[in-house]
Amino acid sequence: MVGGVLAALGAGLLWGLVFITPLLLPDYPGVVLSFGRYLAFGLIALIPAWFDRQRILALSKTDWYSALKLAAVGNIIYYAALASAIQLADAPLPTMLISTLPVMIAVFANWSPHHPSESIAWKKLLLPLLLIFCGIMLVNSEELRHLDAQRSISDYVKGAGLALIAVAAWTWYPIMNSRYLKNHPQIQSGTWATAQGLATLPLALCGFLLYGIVQTMQPAPVYDFPFGSSPGKFIVGMLTLGLLASWLGTLLWNRASQKLATSLSGQLIVFETLAALLYAFILRQTLPAPQILMGVLLLCLGVAFALRGFQSKQE
Repeated sequence: MVGGVLAALGAGLLWGLVFITPLLLPDYPGVVLSFGRYLAFGLIALIPAWFDRQRILALSKTDWYSALKLAAVGNIIYYAALASAIQLADAPLPTMLISTLPVMIAVFANWSPHHPSESIAWKKLLLPLLLIFCGIMLVNSEELRHLDAQRSISDYVKGAGLALIAVAAWTWYPIMNSRYLKNHPQIQSGTWATAQGLATLPLALCGFLLYGIVQTMQPAPVYDFPFGSSPGKFIVGMLTLGLLASWLGTLLWNRASQKLATSLSGQLIVFETLAALLYAFILRQTLPAPQILMGVLLLCLGVAFALRGFQSKQE
């Protein structure tokens, strides 16, 4: 369990980077950031794929079809929706909605468990979920004060809608990904991360090229295809996300998914929220308010109680 929790923590720290990238590249549409990130992920995945080619070649057609579905929903759709939501409504509102993921995943995984190891008595799950939810609300009620009042109501509505799409995509992804790994224990976590990167590559490449074709047909293109107004910054940012947040983050999360029950690993996505808040305050060069610190404490307490509940079940 300790190894699984540490792997989930590492994944959360890396995934927190994806929340600040749209703010660092505000002139780049969310779909471009998604295609760019996963194009980089796919290209980077070619390297470990070569060294792991025996296991990669051993994957079946069913494995590749599942990797393609997971890549489309958990990678392309999720980040395109999230990045667009952050740019439309600023970071706090999408973060508030995305932060409900630990609760959403735990509830849905426990509601319809695929394996007995995924379930736990609701009375043991209720207190951790309540603490996590209260912590999320405290953190985000304070964060909402930083919303830019100059943004239009329509932008807020669009941003909220896109964030909800991101929530739906990433509620589905970790549950299905974890179940597939548990049903196919012969697949190594690193091999599966690389396979998803390879499956993402054609999706991201086709999407990026299609977006470029549409832009060239517009009388007044909103994006300077292919690399935008800051090519160097864009390429470095996408390679960073592709290597750290995508490949390494997915590898660590796959390892956590193999070692932990789904309803527990779902709660550990709270590490992503904490990392995103940490990076946001570093970017702002400010200290968190007491209300945010209290919320973080509740989040950590919720995770601690969840760990205790699952550990007592295993004993």
